[in-house]
Amino acid sequence: MWIDGLQYCRWERRIFEEMRVGGVDAVHVTLSYHEMFRETVLRIEEWNRFFEKNADLIVQARTGADVRRAKADGRTASVFGAQTPSPIEDDIGLVEILHTLGLRFMQLTYNNQSLLATGCYEAEDMGLTRMGREVVAEMNRVGLVVDMSHSADRSTIEAAEHSARPIAITHANPHRWHPARRNKRDAVIEAVVAGGGMMGFSVYPHHLAGGSDCSLDAFCGMVADMVASYGLAHFGIGSDLCQGQPDSVVEWMRVGRWTKGVDFGEGSAAAPGFPPQPAWFRTNADMPKIAKGLAAVGFNKREVMALMGGNWLTFFDKNFGAMT
Repeated sequence: MWIDGLQYCRWERRIFEEMRVGGVDAVHVTLSYHEMFRETVLRIEEWNRFFEKNADLIVQARTGADVRRAKADGRTASVFGAQTPSPIEDDIGLVEILHTLGLRFMQLTYNNQSLLATGCYEAEDMGLTRMGREVVAEMNRVGLVVDMSHSADRSTIEAAEHSARPIAITHANPHRWHPARRNKRDAVIEAVVAGGGMMGFSVYPHHLAGGSDCSLDAFCGMVADMVASYGLAHFGIGSDLCQGQPDSVVEWMRVGRWTKGVDFGEGSAAAPGFPPQPAWFRTNADMPKIAKGLAAVGFNKREVMALMGGNWLTFFDKNFGAMT
């Protein structure tokens, strides 16, 4: 079972075909960055058309069992997520409605301060807000996973401590390996794994030591270091692949509607678009290279399968349903 913990590709049949070539059995797909509730529903409508027109390749998944059925059918399971809490607007009741519509991950922030928590680009980290604590409890209740990939340190630690269920960092890398603003410090990773949470390792160049020139061996060595530090069960892949997206999408991700200016974020002012992917992971068809790289740094077959998707599947089984 191979599962990618986060992608935001420019979805089309060619990419769905490459997922099958690459053996990608399931992928957490971003529905929303800055979209509000009604706009998120439109994204779900778009995916309904994808499922209708590409039924031989993809299917929606709401549970771990759905992912297993998709694999048995030779299809890739699509799990919906949002990279901001914008879809719930200021209405906690929309948490349950979005879960009913298929959403299974929601970030509490995307770089900036939200109504729920602080993003990793803010100068001051105020932690979970009053609404944030209430929303985390409601997400726990219905089975909507708390994702802190773009959140600041204190906010992430407080979310892990406040949440009654494991939380996730679906796409990031350790700060000690590469000190990007979005990568996670040891204290943050420790808080997430202490609660049984998951972290997906990112292949987005700004998160890699050496950027686009990062080697597969260096990436897999980082994975080995994290497993040695925190244990095998808490890690997987969350590539953050944006295959086929034009550079203008980066501006949408970072700017949304909150500023009239341009926020270059992790890139440089001279090159604000997508950086080139490392040569060993440019498309979904390259997923087997990561598996081979993990084996090359010493992981056995069982460990490779856990890191490539088995750990995510176990996490799905435990966290996508309502609390009992």
